Amino acid sequence: MDKHQLFQQFVAFTTAVHQVKHEMTKDIKTGEITPVQYSILEYIAVSQPVTLSQISDCQHMSMPNTSREIRKLGEKRLCEKYTAEEDRRVQYIRLSPKGQAMMDEAFGHVESRFLEQVRGLSEAELEEVGRALNVLQSKVFLGE
Repeated sequence: MDKHQLFQQFVAFTTAVHQVKHEMTKDIKTGEITPVQYSILEYIAVSQPVTLSQISDCQHMSMPNTSREIRKLGEKRLCEKYTAEEDRRVQYIRLSPKGQAMMDEAFGHVESRFLEQVRGLSEAELEEVGRALNVLQSKVFLGE
């Protein structure tokens, strides 16, 4: 396959992923947090524990801005910092029980929207989608 054509398909795919993610998450009631804070909590939920620099890198935010948002989320008791046992200089961030409950509820809404999206697929088609996601995850997104 032509690699330039493959890249163009990849760009179109990732753009579609962002659009679908936006559609599936845009009406989620998250209380008094901003969309940026929701995005940070979502990243923490699927990757925890994480460091401040990992959040900063993934969210394309400066370290000072990331630190400020984490402080605000901590004040709202949605995430918490703790010191790494293996290196006392490293601080990890994870969801608090309140933050985990909020993200579980948000992911529940996203899951119902996802299930609505795939409701017309046959069992074979669902398996095909699952295999495709596994291939993308292992070969493209994680680079394994």
